[in-house]
Amino acid sequence: MNPEELRRSVMAALSRIKHPGSGRDLIAGGHVQKLEVSDDGVVRYQFLLQPEDSGDLLKEARAATEGVEGVTDVKVNVQLPQMGAGGAEPKQGGLKPGSVPAPTPKPGILESVKQVIAVSSGKGGVGKSMVAANLAAAFASAGRTVGLLDADIYGPNIPLMFGVSQRPSVSGEKGQELIEPLEAHGVKLMSLGFLLDKEQPAIMRGPLVSGILKQFLEQVNWGALDLLVIDMPPGTGDAQLSLVQTIDLKGAVMVTTPQEVATGDVRRGVKMFERVNTRVLGVVENMSGLACPHCEEIIDVFGSGGGEKLAKEMNLPFLGRVPLDPAVRVSGDDGVPTVLSAPESGAAKALMAVKDAVEERLGDA
Repeated sequence: MNPEELRRSVMAALSRIKHPGSGRDLIAGGHVQKLEVSDDGVVRYQFLLQPEDSGDLLKEARAATEGVEGVTDVKVNVQLPQMGAGGAEPKQGGLKPGSVPAPTPKPGILESVKQVIAVSSGKGGVGKSMVAANLAAAFASAGRTVGLLDADIYGPNIPLMFGVSQRPSVSGEKGQELIEPLEAHGVKLMSLGFLLDKEQPAIMRGPLVSGILKQFLEQVNWGALDLLVIDMPPGTGDAQLSLVQTIDLKGAVMVTTPQEVATGDVRRGVKMFERVNTRVLGVVENMSGLACPHCEEIIDVFGSGGGEKLAKEMNLPFLGRVPLDPAVRVSGDDGVPTVLSAPESGAAKALMAVKDAVEERLGDA
């Protein structure tokens, strides 16, 4: 099947899905835009998601696309209403203030938290949680009051990385209860991992994920914090949209590995934050090289320079590169962030430099 025939088949499949509110199909209603099909069967399109739409609508569209014979992969770029159909692309490196109407955070949420940053990426497995954990620990060791919210609902790794496994307590009067965050290494912590059994999977749809994140923002007794770090899940979906629509983010730190398969997804993550008028503080390149323990020659396991190249192309600050280091694996398994357990390691020094670069960027936010 040639690309044009496959494109027509995909459009037919999407036109069979009706919007529950308007009753119009996804094609006629303008929800699916800029649909393209490559020679190798990869389908790409933009999906306009209204605030009242359930995440199930997007999942239904993706499933319908994947079910078309000849489709090898599906790439969906979620658009928010503020962008408008056919709207101009934002300039790389950030948006000018007011160029896109910013979501209005709800008043009264995190009133005692001075700054909130997200550690994010469009790609899984690049080390977001490691970077988030070490940033939080590094800021805490420098005397800041810090919280770390694990928003990666499907893969909550922060409990293991901080060596905490007990369940949090609840305080307050009936109807006004608050969850008390746990604390380790000077950092206040909240994660769904604290509420699940060790091997219990989080089986839930997008709207429920958004509800849990909202609860962790509104119903956790974070207290007065200088900084709240949010470890985001991969992708550009419900969790990311819920976050920017709920609170005032000071910025996002984007984490990537050097290879193109990672930087391409991170590029989409950067654009997502730009389009909702959220500042991207910069790019961190993780797993940038491995020092041979015998000859000390640097082995570029995942390539070299991809993160720095991405930052330059998108006119973003390059916050630093973190090498592959056995100390990171040991620290993560032992429940003590690398900046604390192995401060003289190459990874720890690199992570401290990243912390300094983020702190500098927050200073001029």
